[in-house]
Amino acid sequence: MPPRRRTPIADGHAALEACRAAGWAADRRTTATAVRYTLEELATIAPGRTVEVRVPPHGAVQCIEGPVHTRGTPPNVIETDAGTWLRLAVGDLSWDDALAGALVRASGQRAHLEGLLPITSLRVGA
Repeated sequence: MPPRRRTPIADGHAALEACRAAGWAADRRTTATAVRYTLEELATIAPGRTVEVRVPPHGAVQCIEGPVHTRGTPPNVIETDAGTWLRLAVGDLSWDDALAGALVRASGQRAHLEGLLPITSLRVGA
């Protein structure tokens, strides 16, 4: 079951558009809204609790079906900054390029988002 949406879709999409227009360097509030919205979208298309995706300090989400994590540090963690995450989410940066450029920290056997990015519901700039 996907998580309950906390960011209204229209607000999230508007924040995402504003971030892109600002070269992924919008103000903190707008960036936080865009990050939370895109993380919610990821959890919607890949429900589960196997991988934790963290974008500090704005948000984190558990996603992808598989073994369930319940306590302590999750075994599969992906962490990145807001600008990198937003670029990954909309397809302005590939997963492989982010890994090669050390823009993403991924630990654990299942800590990857290949095939899930870009998130197709996040069409921006169209």
